[in-house]
Amino acid sequence: MLSFSTNRFVQLQKPGGSVAILYYLCPTFFRMNFKEVFSVSLILFSVIDIIGSVPFIILIKKREGRIYAEKATLISAVLMVGFLYLGQSILNLFGLDVASFAVAGAIVIFIVAMEMILGITLIKDDPDAKGTGSVVPLAFPLIAGAGTLTTILSLRAVYEETNVLIGILVNLIFVYLVLRSSSWLERVIGKSGFAVLRRVFGVILLAIAVKIFKGNVLPI
Repeated sequence: MLSFSTNRFVQLQKPGGSVAILYYLCPTFFRMNFKEVFSVSLILFSVIDIIGSVPFIILIKKREGRIYAEKATLISAVLMVGFLYLGQSILNLFGLDVASFAVAGAIVIFIVAMEMILGITLIKDDPDAKGTGSVVPLAFPLIAGAGTLTTILSLRAVYEETNVLIGILVNLIFVYLVLRSSSWLERVIGKSGFAVLRRVFGVILLAIAVKIFKGNVLPI
């Protein structure tokens, strides 16, 4: 844990002292708690589950010809960071609650799961709008979905905002690397492996959608 008390900082602060200069230039670094950053990063990694989404990433690539990793990562970043600071206010502005938002995300995940299991296309892309699959359903709801965004709201109530923000950025870097490696992953998995994984993870996505729906529509 990296922590500096006021007294300790005063002792370190000397005329022209490098620590004092560093503090004013980069105060975020001094507010970091590496234990919290690690915890937040691990929680978000489990919720986003970008590794488990690899079959779907390859499906999007086959359908559109390529994955727009930069676009998907940037939009995911805007959604996740925006929700960190404005999430509850945005929902209140539209008269929505977290449960309604989660159910909407669950319906989209359900549709995606049915595509993967049945090998059909339900989400029609505009042929004139390239890269739409990198936005919906990849950036939302696969990466920055209802589960991820509601988790961010929960994490904000427990951890410092700075540490949550850094945890989000760590996960976005990993997401970007996985998206950029989609061609390599496709070669490694192969056509037969992809067909099997697509249906297996389709069932998993379907179960996740049902769980989210049950948890927010039929709470125990």
